[in-house]
Amino acid sequence: MGRSRRTIPEELLLLALDPATGTTAQPQSLDLGLAGAQLVELALAGRIAPDGDRIAVVMARPTGDPTLDSALELLRRRGSPVRAVHWIGGPRLGLRQIYLAHLERCGMVHAVSGHMCGVLPTTRYQATDTAISRDIRARLDSAIRTGVPPDPRTAALAALAHAVGLGKHLYPGNEGRSSRSRLRDLIRHDPMGGLVAHAVMDVQNGVAAQPRRGGQGPGAAPDNGSRHAAAAGVPMQPHHGAMARAVAHH
Repeated sequence: MGRSRRTIPEELLLLALDPATGTTAQPQSLDLGLAGAQLVELALAGRIAPDGDRIAVVMARPTGDPTLDSALELLRRRGSPVRAVHWIGGPRLGLRQIYLAHLERCGMVHAVSGHMCGVLPTTRYQATDTAISRDIRARLDSAIRTGVPPDPRTAALAALAHAVGLGKHLYPGNEGRSSRSRLRDLIRHDPMGGLVAHAVMDVQNGVAAQPRRGGQGPGAAPDNGSRHAAAAGVPMQPHHGAMARAVAHH
């Protein structure tokens, strides 16, 4: 894939990163969103494809991105398509910390060590180039303001931002209410993004898994009445050595 394009997990994390505090908004749900963002990015790279509410590996060749390739290999080892909700809701070592370390290695953020109450060690993260975050935000703002259907990457990013609850972080207060509503509506513009965004919300809501009803085929938007819960037996994300030092406190 190279480094000419930022991945959706990277952009989602940069959106969530508060430039004033160096911490991430919605840290618990952000792990789920990053897992979903990996699925969207792998789909855009032609490595996986939706099969109803399941995800199937269609090309096992590595992308060149180590974090995405770890997820791709775990999906490949499953041997059969896995429900998006089961993958996203499965036990994993925090993707937020893994991606913070990844962004630091890529030079997109730098870690700032400190102490809470003068005692507890903390690590906060500052973007090294704020223009990147502004560009990401501008794409969302443009899609919300103009109403023009966004490209699949922006639509998927918007869907995931809504799913993890970043709307109030990006568009706070009463004045941001209409923007939050339009952010939510962007979910319909990308079937894969919509599938994983609904799966993220289903995991958070703890709704029991139900098979998809009707004749919805690959790539169809998920049925809002068909909700899924986290299930046991989903492989964990691999541990990265840099993860231990990449813990952001809130």
